[in-house]
Amino acid sequence: MRIGAHVDQADPLAEADARSAEAVQFFLSDPQGWKAPKPRADADRLRAAEVDLYVHAPYVINVATLNNRIRIPSRKLLLGHAHAAAEIGAKGLIVHGGHVNAGDDLSVGFDNWRKTFAYAAESGGFPLPILIENTAGGDNACARRLDALARLWDALSDHEVGFCLDTCHAYAGGEELLDLVDRVKAITGRIDLVHANNSKGGFNSGQDRHDNLDGGTIDPELLVAVIRAAGAPVIVETPGGVAGQGADIAFLREQLGTGA
Repeated sequence: MRIGAHVDQADPLAEADARSAEAVQFFLSDPQGWKAPKPRADADRLRAAEVDLYVHAPYVINVATLNNRIRIPSRKLLLGHAHAAAEIGAKGLIVHGGHVNAGDDLSVGFDNWRKTFAYAAESGGFPLPILIENTAGGDNACARRLDALARLWDALSDHEVGFCLDTCHAYAGGEELLDLVDRVKAITGRIDLVHANNSKGGFNSGQDRHDNLDGGTIDPELLVAVIRAAGAPVIVETPGGVAGQGADIAFLREQLGTGA
């Protein structure tokens, strides 16, 4: 089980070394912006690294929405990030499940996800695994509750899709963590990556506020049990920089019995 952290994009390998991380996740552009990622000068070094790389797509991407001004640019931006992530040897591109606006038909949102993969297929498909991440808030979200996630996976049944399980998002989104992995895998058949985060907000609060693994409102032992059951690579997206994330990585290694 490879364990790492979400880090600054300037020099991900240096950040990995500072945390004794075996994996890193980072952005390739402004997470709140619409600009396409630029080629990285360190692409050769990243491709050759022993550290596993994951790229998180910008937060602004929402391919589910019925709003054409957001959905169409989102599809283009997602595909652009997929190619840029593949260019540096990333193992997956993580993207949030998205949502529709209040009053809109959620089933159209699921179908818009299907159309996103069809759009990519027109140019040869996504060049690396797309890992859809569960989200914490919103009553019209495509991947907050497991019943919605099941509908999303049905819509994408003709495509190869990966899943990223965020523990904070699940808990804050109203899903009990006990036996969560079994319930997720019954829908998706897989968990490709775990975002291991405690939650500042309470159960079903809808708050996307991460905390360190030994803090927050989730019992750390329960977090460890979920991570162990998932059996997937782990990224901590916790606060505290090198010290905070380094401590979280060390905590997980100790609890899971894995070496650095």
